[in-house]
Amino acid sequence: QVHLVESGGGLVQTGDSLRLSCAASGRTFSSYTMGWFRQSPGKEREFVAAINWSSGVLYGDSVKGRFTISRDNAKNTVYLQMNNLRPGDTAVYYCAARLGGSAWSAQAYDAWGQGTQVTVSS
Repeated sequence: QVHLVESGGGLVQTGDSLRLSCAASGRTFSSYTMGWFRQSPGKEREFVAAINWSSGVLYGDSVKGRFTISRDNAKNTVYLQMNNLRPGDTAVYYCAARLGGSAWSAQAYDAWGQGTQVTVSS
């Protein structure tokens, strides 16, 4: 089982950028599809982005063109570069992992981090 730890969240203003990181334990990181999800109070967990073992990527419609997911297998780390942030991006962001291809559904992922808060002020 892979263990995930997110970092990089914080309080920013509209239009600012942040980069989230997710460090994973284990020697088989490169085999995992890694995903980012977010959840704000009273809402369901929302798919943000995913990157598979061959660096194929998927994005949620609300972040396309603003967010970029990437991975560094040598560092066992996946990143989420978030640009042009909006108040609607405010949420707890979670890193997730699964063996298999990219998936939109949170239920498809087997391991989760503890989350990191991102707050965007207007």
